[in-house]
Amino acid sequence: MEIRPTTDQDLDVFVDTLHAAFGLFPDTPAEDGGGVWWAAFEMDRNLLAVTADGRPVGTAGAYSFELTLPGEIPTPVSGVTAVGVLPSHRRQGVLSAMMRHQLAQLRARGEFLSVLLASEALIYRRFGYGPATYTRRLKIPRHQGTLAVPRARGTADAPQTGSDTGTVELLRRADCGEIMEEVYDRYRRAQPGALSRPHRWWALRAGQPPISPAPRHVAVHRDVDGVPDGYASYSVGESRTLTVDETIATDDAAHTALARFVLGHDLVNEVVFKHVAPDHPLRWQLADFRAAQVNDDTDWLWVRLLDVPRALTARGWFMDGELVLDVDDPFLGEHGRYLLTVRDGKADCVPTDREPDLSLGVSDLGSVYLGGTAPSTLVRAGHIRAHRPGAAALADALFRAERSPHCLHWF
Repeated sequence: MEIRPTTDQDLDVFVDTLHAAFGLFPDTPAEDGGGVWWAAFEMDRNLLAVTADGRPVGTAGAYSFELTLPGEIPTPVSGVTAVGVLPSHRRQGVLSAMMRHQLAQLRARGEFLSVLLASEALIYRRFGYGPATYTRRLKIPRHQGTLAVPRARGTADAPQTGSDTGTVELLRRADCGEIMEEVYDRYRRAQPGALSRPHRWWALRAGQPPISPAPRHVAVHRDVDGVPDGYASYSVGESRTLTVDETIATDDAAHTALARFVLGHDLVNEVVFKHVAPDHPLRWQLADFRAAQVNDDTDWLWVRLLDVPRALTARGWFMDGELVLDVDDPFLGEHGRYLLTVRDGKADCVPTDREPDLSLGVSDLGSVYLGGTAPSTLVRAGHIRAHRPGAAALADALFRAERSPHCLHWF
């Protein structure tokens, strides 16, 4: 078997092989090649696994994104995607060979982080990825969707939530692409865990709604100066369920105004918010706290560290301290012990022979890296070993982010 890079001429073979691996048939692209979820493939970053007689049996790809790290620090990452092996060639080492080849390729590009969305949770941990952001689907009956009057209205902590002076305008998806692109980019730069959406995604209408050409209504929020600062993309189904693909807002006031708009929609039985951060205040804003039903609480973005010192020094930190981390990477056959020292928001990470404070696998380090998973949780689960009292609590405090990481971009 050979694993080789692809070119633009391999697009049809790559797409057909990938769909066959999942038992699907590809849709027909538009004349310009857009309008399908794979339209933004970067063919110079994709791989084909080919048998000795030239038959393609596996695929793996990568997108070029920016990931916002704690401290509002954007950094280049590879978004691993389109990973599949034909049913006839599974359990034969094809997937492991492709993943090992891809990780070597990413390192050769000088990258120190890789991310993906896991189709199955059991597959990617063995390749060093760990779940790092989480998302919820909230279902709210419309007759119970009244927002409460903020009890701390007008305080220094929450002056904006109940005093929005902006406006909401309803537009068609086809008429507001530039607005959504600009608002999303402002949002993702301030949100830990968020991924960029390159312009070519919007131009090619790649991915899922609201990027794809699927018909959608878009509620656009503008601030007091008329500047767009939020949007909610939604559709109403036959069961009179209003489903919000995503709500993007640069502050809480805009998000609250958009939530009030969709929850007040006429002739709707219920409103479903597909992507809500686990700690988002929306449930607390409802007059009836029990009205919001969580019917899907799942992982989303998985993170893989390719260079531990570079990754740890790249993100922002919010308290001083030091930890010795003993990190095992069984898939790549690597092991390292590092002294992490944080001072004034910056980190230094160097090899050390000091006794470790924590021993952990690289997948667990990926889970705690963005601050969305507390190290103490993984200690209690038996996955991270704390070698001294207080080590887990210190790690919790150190790895904390300024905001809970959240990602809603699908790739």
